[in-house]
Amino acid sequence: QVKLVESGGGLVQAGGSLRLSCAASGSIFGSNAMAWYRQAPGKQRELVAAMASGGSTDYLDSVKGRFTISRDNAKNTAYLQMNSLKPEDTAVYYCNLKGVVRALAYDYWGQGTQVTVSS
Repeated sequence: QVKLVESGGGLVQAGGSLRLSCAASGSIFGSNAMAWYRQAPGKQRELVAAMASGGSTDYLDSVKGRFTISRDNAKNTAYLQMNSLKPEDTAVYYCNLKGVVRALAYDYWGQGTQVTVSS
């Protein structure tokens, strides 16, 4: 019932910026947390940034001060602003939405968007 679609990835030079978007369609109910994950070739998927239902945020240490997670409820869209990009940020980035409604848990993922940072 819910579909997440990421966009905004691309190829940028080190030091550049990108803003990823995650558009959600369908009805979203109950308390939920949104997050951005990334996965580079040969590496496990890691949590980059997360926002709890109450608005609190957590970031991967290596992106603190450079990345910002946000949410626009009016547009039903989540964002990840990425500044001062480094080659090590190169990965496929995924949007994730988890929550519970009426004692039932849900877990949705987007298809991913490629971010490539050149030296």
